Amino acid sequence: MTKKYFGTDGIRGRVGEFPITPDFMLKLGWAAGMAFRSMGACRILVGKDTRISGYMFESALEAGLSAAGADVMLLGPMPTPAIAYLTRTFHAEAGIVISASHNPHDDNGIKFFSGQGTKLPDEIELMIEELLDAPMTVVESSKLGKVSRINDASGRYIEFCKSSVPTSTNFAGLKIVVDCAHGATYKVAPSVFKELGAVVTVLSAQPNGLNINENCGSTHMEQLQAAVLAEHADLGIAFDGDGDRVLMVDHTGTVVDGDDLLFIIARDLHERNKLQGGVVGTLMSNLGLELALAELGIPFVRANVGDRYVIAELLERNWQVGGENSGHVVCFQHTTTGDAIIAALQVLLSLRRREESLAQARQALRKCPQVLLNVRFAGGENPIEHPAVKDACERVTLAMAGRGRVLLRKSGTEPLVRVMVEGEDEAQVRGHAEDLAKLVTEICA
Repeated sequence: MTKKYFGTDGIRGRVGEFPITPDFMLKLGWAAGMAFRSMGACRILVGKDTRISGYMFESALEAGLSAAGADVMLLGPMPTPAIAYLTRTFHAEAGIVISASHNPHDDNGIKFFSGQGTKLPDEIELMIEELLDAPMTVVESSKLGKVSRINDASGRYIEFCKSSVPTSTNFAGLKIVVDCAHGATYKVAPSVFKELGAVVTVLSAQPNGLNINENCGSTHMEQLQAAVLAEHADLGIAFDGDGDRVLMVDHTGTVVDGDDLLFIIARDLHERNKLQGGVVGTLMSNLGLELALAELGIPFVRANVGDRYVIAELLERNWQVGGENSGHVVCFQHTTTGDAIIAALQVLLSLRRREESLAQARQALRKCPQVLLNVRFAGGENPIEHPAVKDACERVTLAMAGRGRVLLRKSGTEPLVRVMVEGEDEAQVRGHAEDLAKLVTEICA
């Protein structure tokens, strides 16, 4: 069945525009509460990032959940993967995250986790959608859900992150810069790295509700690059607003993306005979990653774009490591979802074991030039299916004679068509990408 509200990563949109409105969130809380309560006693954790609308939607969800008879445990601002972890450890029926991840403050959204800390199964999302279209009721007063707050959530999650590395781990002498994107990692991330011995300079950790992801974090790396050079740091770490994406900067100021980080983690596990199976990337993963892993004898498969699909492929194959070049990195040997802090720790641990810098580690992966252009898509006819666009893609593919790739896809979280061309010659690749983007723009107009 086609879902009416849920996308690839929950429900997301612009604040004040349906469905990201207080009345919808009230009904969503009720529908989720009814769905989970139908399976027995119901306790649901609710966390959020730092955007100002989180207060409003937290209250609306809380009221809806209580009206359905579900008990609510509020976490406050916490990274998305922390909510997945805490949902498991509190043996709750579900976890809810109020966040629009890497988007600006005027967007928001809702993500759900199951009691196992994983994405919700399709059947439960469909059950919630069916209830959203039903009349809202309220349980009798004696059965209303109670609300409490978990005051030690940050401390619990900090210790969990630290437990993902050996107890003997000491990053003494390592000088790092951490950019928290004025988001959900602003308290916990600096503490994790400091408590493990690193010297930490912290950027963008003063959220005011409006500055989340604003010219900072993993979507705007310039500030971190400049700080790493100014501080003569060993490396920099950038998170996105909800803490499930991580990118890095090496000591030369060069950005190290999710493909690089995935390779560093997988190579380390492989060298220690601890890599279970292979690695899952996406359709956007650089061809160089596939080739570098092949040289090590590590299997590699591509899933659709989105951590949901990476995780599904990992589960299907019983593998442990996967991710996206945007910085979603999944380490199933430690947790159940993409976790930026844990992924960063695994990279630092690998560098320590090999006694090499991040700059040295990334050089083992030789990337093919890849150009990605975004074209705003207002709806109507899908330009990707337009005959002229299909013909143009075929011509470009033939022109690269098997030495490159073309990929057009619609974003799962924004109204964009992403045009990607990858090949050996950067000038040729850029020319093809610009021609295709121009054609898509004309069709979308």
